[in-house]
Amino acid sequence: MNAQPTTAGQLDEKLDALLTAIASNFSTSPRSPILHTPAEHGLRFEDVTFPSEDGTPLEGWLVPAEGAGTVVIVNHPRFFSRSGLPSHLEPWRSMNLGTGNDFEVNLVPDIAILHKAGYHVLAYDLRNFGLSGAANGGLTTSGRFESRDVIGSLRYVRSRPELRDAKIALFSRCLGANATLFAMERIPQAFADVRCLVACQPLSPRMVVERSLERGGVPAGYIEEIDRRIKLRTSFSLDDMSPVNAARSVRPPALVYQVRDDVMTRPADVQAIYDAIPGQDGAAKELFWIAGTTRRWDGYLHFQQHPERVLDWLARHTKP
Repeated sequence: MNAQPTTAGQLDEKLDALLTAIASNFSTSPRSPILHTPAEHGLRFEDVTFPSEDGTPLEGWLVPAEGAGTVVIVNHPRFFSRSGLPSHLEPWRSMNLGTGNDFEVNLVPDIAILHKAGYHVLAYDLRNFGLSGAANGGLTTSGRFESRDVIGSLRYVRSRPELRDAKIALFSRCLGANATLFAMERIPQAFADVRCLVACQPLSPRMVVERSLERGGVPAGYIEEIDRRIKLRTSFSLDDMSPVNAARSVRPPALVYQVRDDVMTRPADVQAIYDAIPGQDGAAKELFWIAGTTRRWDGYLHFQQHPERVLDWLARHTKP
């Protein structure tokens, strides 16, 4: 494996199977179930369904907070649903064992924290995840098609009579964060009244594949072959799915955070995404790093363990 072949036909069988697996895993995602609900925290909520920008049916929860003047729209990482990911169970455990992320992430406590802080919450499943509709042949596109779901969530909130006058904040994670950035690039006017964004662990797909090759002991030069195979499956190259350029379209104040030593990416990638956010016209932006772990899933649990910084950000931009 020292010299890179020029065609798939030149690959040995074992390596070919590995590259195919990486490309396939990157192109589609298995669904995860809804195993937790806001009822576990004694919260009143409504099961809701609403259309994405392209009509794909999206499923979610609307959790009202009495007297709230802001709704926080929450989406989720890749592989997850609005309730989290049972990485302690198969098949998700085996998928994530190599990165140390073989433990459950329950995202419902985040909803309870936001509700207690005085916010309405809309939490929804992106297309092809959770209970939302299948679309685009089941492809995962690192936020390109999923950006339509972000637009749908905004339109839905504005369609609810009790929320029409509410301020809007976005709490977007991983794939959901990428989707939000792509939506801001495509339809910037849809975000004109959004007060702020919290972006948890956005990432570039090329970086994820590079780190996957490292963990598999495959020379970095094979990334172009994987890129070719991913494009044959999705019609998008790795760089087509990078959120860095899209981040230049962010206008609301943006808080970005990330596990610094995450084995699935590199700090330079998140730094590049953050640096691309303009922070112009007085809009604030901040980046903070989570230290002491290499597990990406710890970044998703950070808010429920240390909510202060995110809550301060939300309050600063939504409350008098």
